Amino acid sequence: MSDHLHGHADLIGSRLRLALGLTVLILLVEAAAGWLAHSLALFADAGHILTDVVALGLAWFAVEQAKRPADARRTYGYHRVGILAAMVNGAGLILIVAFIAVEAVRRFARPEPVQGGLVIAAALVAITVNAFIAVGLREAGANLNVRAAMLHVLGDIGASIGVIVAGVIILLTGWYYADPLISLGIAALIAWGALQIVRDTGHVLLEGTPPGVDLASVEATIIEAAGVDSVHDLHVWSLDSQQLALSCHVVVQEDLVAADAEHLVRQLEKQLCDRFEIGHTTVQIEACHPCDPALEHSVGQHNHPHALATMPRAKGSDHRQGHQD
Repeated sequence: MSDHLHGHADLIGSRLRLALGLTVLILLVEAAAGWLAHSLALFADAGHILTDVVALGLAWFAVEQAKRPADARRTYGYHRVGILAAMVNGAGLILIVAFIAVEAVRRFARPEPVQGGLVIAAALVAITVNAFIAVGLREAGANLNVRAAMLHVLGDIGASIGVIVAGVIILLTGWYYADPLISLGIAALIAWGALQIVRDTGHVLLEGTPPGVDLASVEATIIEAAGVDSVHDLHVWSLDSQQLALSCHVVVQEDLVAADAEHLVRQLEKQLCDRFEIGHTTVQIEACHPCDPALEHSVGQHNHPHALATMPRAKGSDHRQGHQD
């Protein structure tokens, strides 16, 4: 599994690196065209693309960091760097939306002429290159960090289409209000996608149950295993957008020998991986000293510390529940 994940990370890294290089190219083309055509719209779009260069660079950096091995300080490795980068990208998109909205309001107050030919040509180049980038990122998978980066690219395509449509309308009718009006529509679409990215990354950081994982089905799978009486303290969360983790307490018969208990754990690990793609599992077997029986069929609860409540007290100990000296 680790080799597969590492190979997938290499694919994502190469696609992001290519996207970064091509986006820099688009930035240079639009900045030069904006200067030659005296087009504020193209300069504004070039500024938008500059934020994409930063976002793609951050996304590529996050993927490279995720390849770093786990250590004593980061026992799960650096996979969450990608989640943090995706959240930063989402926040950056919201700032871009605010900039577009402010600029659109200003242009409603003072419409500015847009020179058609060069502006439309530059926008067509941007659309072509960004479409190529979007296809490459889409093939890289559903990684949240890649989704955030691709949303930037799709925002560029939408902005370029808006520039073309506004340019054509202005060339044919001279109605300069088309430019800010279309920009507001594009801003609304970008804002919707940005809020989804922020919501999804926040869910991961809050260690919520991953989308597509039914906790009741996970519990049923564990209970169905031969030798399992009940399960509690069950948690499923995401390390990143692709790696899932699970921990739980499994109650078994007291006469179950240690070797059989270990075989049971291996069986559960395989079933959870096959059915739910959960690659990191921590299963605690309880027989002689299970947790509070009232919580045996509960999920998502934490019942620790419980050693003093279930283990015999040592002679001379003076542990009094609810009392503090």
